[in-house]
Order: sequence, then C-alpha cells, then structure tokens
Amino acid sequence: MIADGGIEPGDNTAVGDHALRPATPDDLPICAAIWRESINDYLGRLAQPEMPDELGPILRLYGHLRSTDPERFLVAERDGAIDAFVAATVRGDVWFLSMLFVRPDVQARGLGRALLATVSPPPGWSGVRATATDSVQPISNGLYASVGIVPRVPLLRLVSLPERRDAFTALPAGLEPLRFDEVDGGEDGLERSALHAELSALDREVAGFDRAVDRPLLDREGRVGFLYRSADGTAVGYGFAGESGRVGPVAVRDRSLLGPVLGHLLGAVRPRGAFAVWVPGTAGEAVVPLLRAGFRIEGFPCLLCWDRPFADFGRYLPMSPGLL
Repeated sequence: MIADGGIEPGDNTAVGDHALRPATPDDLPICAAIWRESINDYLGRLAQPEMPDELGPILRLYGHLRSTDPERFLVAERDGAIDAFVAATVRGDVWFLSMLFVRPDVQARGLGRALLATVSPPPGWSGVRATATDSVQPISNGLYASVGIVPRVPLLRLVSLPERRDAFTALPAGLEPLRFDEVDGGEDGLERSALHAELSALDREVAGFDRAVDRPLLDREGRVGFLYRSADGTAVGYGFAGESGRVGPVAVRDRSLLGPVLGHLLGAVRPRGAFAVWVPGTAGEAVVPLLRAGFRIEGFPCLLCWDRPFADFGRYLPMSPGLL
C-alpha cells in the first residue's frame, strides 16, 4: 500500500474472493468493456439507447490515467477474470475519482465500496476529494455522498454545430488568440516554457489545480489549443477543440469571456461531425449562447461532486467527466 491511497505495482490485496491489483496495459480493453456493459445495463432499464461500441477515446483516457497514477488504477480479479476496476488521480491537492465500475452481475456485494476505499486518500488528507457521476445512478451517488463527496452542480453535455454564430459575442477588441502549435519562440517571442507557465497559472486560479501532466493527452486527442491574451500581453484564458468535435477544457479569468472564447473555438476548428461540450450548470455564460446557437442538451446530466469547493465552474469547462 502507499501513503495516499492505492496499491504499488507488484502489490496485491483482497476483497472477499476478489484480488485487487494494479491494472496492466492488457487489462485496459477489459476495463473499457466493463464500463460500456455497466452503462448499458442501467440505460437499458431506462429504455435509453446503448452506448456505441467506440472505445478508442476511453482507451486513450485509461492509458493516460494508468501512466500518471498507476497506483490508483486497480482491477478486481477473481479466477482470472476482471469483474471491476477503479481509477483516480491526484493533481496538486485535488483527488479525483475518474472511474469506478463493477460488472452488473457482481454488483451490490461491496466490491465498489472496497475499491473506493483502497484508492481514497488516507485519514487526515487535507485536500479535496471530487468526482463526476451520472445523475441516473442514485446508488453510486449515495455511496459517494455518504463519504462526503456530495453532488453540487449539474454537468450538461451540449451537442450540435453552431447554426447561429451571432449567438456568441465576438472576442473583445485587443484580445488575441494564439494557437499553441504556432508557439515556437518565433516572431512574438513567446517560448513554449512561458506558454505552459501561463497555462498552469490559469489552471491553478480557475480550476484549482495544475493540469500540466494532462496536456499530452490533449495532444494525443488531437485537440487544438488557443491562449487568449489581452492587449497588454496578459493571459486571460485558454481553450481546446478538436476535429473529433470534443471541446474543452476551457478556462477564463473573467466569466464574461466564456461565450466569446467558445464562439472563437467553434469557428476556429472544423469538426468531422458535431461538436460536444461539457458545461457546468453554473456556467450560464456558456450554456445560454450554446443553446441560442442551436446546441441541444443530450442525455442525462452528470453531477459534479466534491467535499469542499476547489474550482470556479462558472469560469471553467472540463475536458470530460472522467478527467476534469
């Protein structure tokens, strides 16, 4: 075991007849299948369509989580078969539960609670504990709330192409968008190290943690990043969007910039299909123009949960429910 929760590679522990161990690369497709099977199980009971069998993005996420927090990505194995898994991250003083899924036929046996306890911070942890859950899973939401990680804010998935671009206010005069992959210390003199320092400062102020370790995943996802600077050169926000249609994370120092930055991102990147944006319910400056532009709320909301405030979700749009 390790001091801040999880299991070191090579270590094993047990819950009943299940052995808990760190995930290996070969386990990740099985974890993705459990994720899809578990979600489809409750969607079916709600007469909702199944999750599509497109596991590429989730597998890239799992590979990233395992690379950054291997001791917090565990599987529960019985007789050589994996029945459940959990993945959590620590970014600064924010512990985030990314995934916790149990096969439907072995649920309600305490396996999920045991996995949660194994990767949770130890008693006396002074940081934040947070997660994002589906609003249609009352049992899971009750489990997290019972240990203090209480649902606080809805997280809406808005999907479409912007049919009415005038729904977004233009970027203020003097506000310059700078594309990350064009930053090379060239004519504007801004080197990559300075760029990443500005991004980290924005993250700490708005999101409550530095997500520098997660930026390589954004590159692998093909998301294009922009830094937004005022006329005096001050960084006032950043945003990502990709040809896959996925948008986020987005962070701004002034919430009035959220709509203009989104409008710019949706015009700067051409998706292969529709855009999809995860927007906290407190980010009205994003929700309103997106809906006016023709976006629709798709599916049931997720719930952002925490035991104490850590981010300003009126100024921050997360990358996904699995990795804020």
